[in-house]
Amino acid sequence: MYYYIDESGNTGLNLFDANQPKLFYGVLGCSANLDVIAEPLLTELRKELGVRRIHAAELGVGRLIPIAKRIADFSKKHDLRFSLLKVTKEDHAVISFYDQVFDSEMNKAVSWHHYFTPLRYPMLMKVAFLFDDQLRKDAWAARRETNSAKSASALVTICNALLSRVDRLPDARSRELVSGALKWAAANPFEIEYGVGNKDTALQISPNLVGFQQVMQVMAVQSNRKGRSIRKITVDRQTEFNKAQGELASWYESLRAVKHNTDFGPGMPKFDYSMMPEVPPTFTPGDESAGLELVDVTLWITKRLEEKKDVPTQLRHLFASQTKRGLIDEVSLEAIDKRWRHLLSLPVPDKPIHGDLERHFEEVEEARKATVATLG
Repeated sequence: MYYYIDESGNTGLNLFDANQPKLFYGVLGCSANLDVIAEPLLTELRKELGVRRIHAAELGVGRLIPIAKRIADFSKKHDLRFSLLKVTKEDHAVISFYDQVFDSEMNKAVSWHHYFTPLRYPMLMKVAFLFDDQLRKDAWAARRETNSAKSASALVTICNALLSRVDRLPDARSRELVSGALKWAAANPFEIEYGVGNKDTALQISPNLVGFQQVMQVMAVQSNRKGRSIRKITVDRQTEFNKAQGELASWYESLRAVKHNTDFGPGMPKFDYSMMPEVPPTFTPGDESAGLELVDVTLWITKRLEEKKDVPTQLRHLFASQTKRGLIDEVSLEAIDKRWRHLLSLPVPDKPIHGDLERHFEEVEEARKATVATLG
């Protein structure tokens, strides 16, 4: 398999650009090298349009319509598969806060099963409910801070602000768990390690890298379903995040030695990292790859559809020719809510919990309460 990856809506570590609230990754897969087999078609289309490169944002709807059918026909003939990955940026600020502050290995007032089982997701939604726009911005600024003392001080302020709102939560149990965790974090901010060590570390928590994790996993799943190895991964070259993307891909490649589904906790999603690509990404300028030109067009159409903008029938047909067998994934509070809302309607167990397990949870809860009690 050959994959071509482009992104749109990149604002780097700025999560609060009102004009670009989401980051999009487009992943175009083909069993043949598009830089070879698509080049004759694109040479013809470039000549017809009088351009050196087919760039959708420059061409616009009007100039894409005359070439859309030929790209769609080519896509069907060669079974091109387009997948879309999205990150809602302001939600990422809250999710990043929760993942660090409510990590039970960091926060002694959070029991393991409230972080390493699906119970973490209802808790996340409760914490997210307490945030407003300004607090999201404050939390992200503190998360990006490279000075540990400044980050710790900001974290205390944020936790105290959230604590003042805990009474807005509708149930007593949520108020108890959330307030205990926030109190502990406010009392022990350096233990949370909320800030980043340096600018390179800051890139690792960016939506670009979160989205690129999805990219790597989608390629692994899709190529495994087709029973094909990944021969090449071509990523649109840009200076800010390519190095970090390469490091992430290298880390995932090292996990191939894990020859089983990695278990993050009971009931949590599992992933077989032995499917991960063995080849590193190749970072290529967009005007030097036919595959990148094609994914640019489809991603541009996709983003217009996402933003409810006008997309003529010809471009919708092009979109459909590549997305029928593609995948889609999203990092957002809405997506998490949809994925885990069923937890709220699970039936009450009809059998008592096993005695040893019940005693374990009682001991864990007593330890949590004792920790919170020391905070005053």
